[in-house]
Amino acid sequence: GSFANQSTYSVGSLPCSAAVGDFNSDTRLDIVVANWNDHTASVLLGYGDGSFANQTTYSAGSHPSSVAVGDFNNDTRLDFVVATERDSTVHVYLGYGNGSFANQIKYLTGTGPFYLAVGDFNKDTRLDIVVANIEDFTVSVLLHYNKGSLGNEITFASGGGSRLRYVAVDDFNNDTMADLVVVNYGTNDIGVLLGNGNGSFLEQQTFSTGTNPDSLAIGDFNQDGYHDFAVANYGSKNIDMLVGNEKGTFTRQLTTGSSFIFAPVVVTAGDFNNDGQSEIVVAYDNTDNIDILVAFDTGAFIKQITYSTGPLPNSVAVGDFNNDTLLDVVVANSGGNTVSVLLGYSNGSFANQTTYTAGSHPYFVAVGDFNNDTRLDIVVAYGGGNTVCILLGYGNGSFANQTTYSIGSSASSVAVGDFNNDTRLDIVVPHDVDSTVGVFLGYGNGSFANQTIYPTGIDPSFVAVGEFNNDSRLDIVVTNFDDATISILLGYG
Repeated sequence: GSFANQSTYSVGSLPCSAAVGDFNSDTRLDIVVANWNDHTASVLLGYGDGSFANQTTYSAGSHPSSVAVGDFNNDTRLDFVVATERDSTVHVYLGYGNGSFANQIKYLTGTGPFYLAVGDFNKDTRLDIVVANIEDFTVSVLLHYNKGSLGNEITFASGGGSRLRYVAVDDFNNDTMADLVVVNYGTNDIGVLLGNGNGSFLEQQTFSTGTNPDSLAIGDFNQDGYHDFAVANYGSKNIDMLVGNEKGTFTRQLTTGSSFIFAPVVVTAGDFNNDGQSEIVVAYDNTDNIDILVAFDTGAFIKQITYSTGPLPNSVAVGDFNNDTLLDVVVANSGGNTVSVLLGYSNGSFANQTTYTAGSHPYFVAVGDFNNDTRLDIVVAYGGGNTVCILLGYGNGSFANQTTYSIGSSASSVAVGDFNNDTRLDIVVPHDVDSTVGVFLGYGNGSFANQTIYPTGIDPSFVAVGEFNNDSRLDIVVTNFDDATISILLGYG
């Protein structure tokens, strides 16, 4: 349950994109980061024990905005490619297989390459590159030749004023050839470019969306075996569903009830009515409720069902709190100093909230069984009270009064795990003011030992748990908001 001192890793200024791969062929994962503000890419080689070597930096042109990894010259050694927005180029770095890279090779793109993706567009078993160009409303495709070089860009216009934001690759018409979809923020549509299998594409087909579409998700939302799109519309504050068919065309569905008055701040998903399809839970910045959106088989959403919570719901988590095999919801209400529990019915609806007193400004909520009674409990982190609290569940949807533990600072998140391998859940909390994390080891009866403090970087804001060095012991990763680092604390078990 104890941890090594943090390991922080410096990268360049304003890191904006990262990718992972084994760059020195030692079966250990390494990291490459695009640093927007100092025009570099950083490579950090992993030792396989959860630690990393100091960064090696490579010049990356003016304002690198996106990075991806692939073997571009078919030598079984990983390479990486960076899009540089201000230079209107992509830079390919061929790997030597020892963690170092050859000098960059530059290729022209359209104006303002903002995001890139990798795929084999002409079915020659060689990776190609597609780039979304935000300034001239185009996408560029660069076909890969045999020795890691790329052909001159092939440009596909996305339309005047499109302000292209996003590009994705998949097979939308089931012909085994890679196609493209682009999100056109300025013209309020998405564009589908079907691939010919030789690196060229048919003219863009556009499909209308709401105002200012910003991003897109691909999935089969109506269970017909074909790709559909869910589009987030920033301007009109709603979600569009576009249902696909085997020909690669899409029909916009009427999505009554998917419009939002306020900007959503927290979203999570789960199958609340056991119908095999996911619903969405959304919490908003300036309202006192959460919304549940339930999907029809058509791929559309029925009108949202709104449930009252306390003021300023800031975080939401899901679990079965009354052991009826149906998912329930717990919400942290930062404005009301409460948490709300909404028990789920089998039809996807929820009972009215039951509120429980919490400390000052509950900011984040997580779920676990802290007293080994097979009943889910709740842990809450606070933005203003210098404590965390535990609410033990009775297994019938109700909870005991809170038990509080001092942490000495406000906290913006909390995570759960068994850090000392005793089969009892523990908790870890970042202290944003103190620049530390606190680990509370659980006794298995719902109580915890006093916290053990570990230093982090400046202003730790979020904590997550994983096993980073393959020793069967949980480790901790912390994002440090103010000093552009992450801290990794390896667990001793």
